[in-house]
Amino acid sequence: MDHRLLAALRACGSDARTAAVARALPHGGEHGALWLAAGPAGAAADRPRRPARLRGTALSCGARLLSVGLKRVVRRRRPLLPGHAPLVRTTSPHSFPSAHASATTAALGALRPVGAGLSAPALAMCLSRLVVGVHYPSDVAVGAVVAGLGDVRRAGAYAGGVRLQGVRGEWT
Repeated sequence: MDHRLLAALRACGSDARTAAVARALPHGGEHGALWLAAGPAGAAADRPRRPARLRGTALSCGARLLSVGLKRVVRRRRPLLPGHAPLVRTTSPHSFPSAHASATTAALGALRPVGAGLSAPALAMCLSRLVVGVHYPSDVAVGAVVAGLGDVRRAGAYAGGVRLQGVRGEWT
């Protein structure tokens, strides 16, 4: 099923406009650079959400490091689809999990309420990795899950016990 879903989404890359967008999105997420720059800049400009923006930056860094570490352990090769060469180059031959998906989901997830799901930009980044043909859907899904591992707001909500309230992070 992973392979069939990838083939269907990779076929979307045959449309020139879709391919252009799918190629452009990962450049901003390469090595988490966009989130390293946008987090502190957003924190300086958006005082009410400063803690969330800084938390997103830290979570993005952590999620990226964890993803890169997992890639080195798991060593899953990137997909090869007959007749569909990847639309972008990658820095690693390993695909599991998607570091782009984890860094983006972590950075943007910190700005969303717990349980709100993926934001549109995070979903676009995740889908772009499939359209350009460099990840299996499971790589992207696990990358998005890795993003939530360091966020105690979400971990507490999932565990059903400890949870954080408010922006100041008061424990209840």
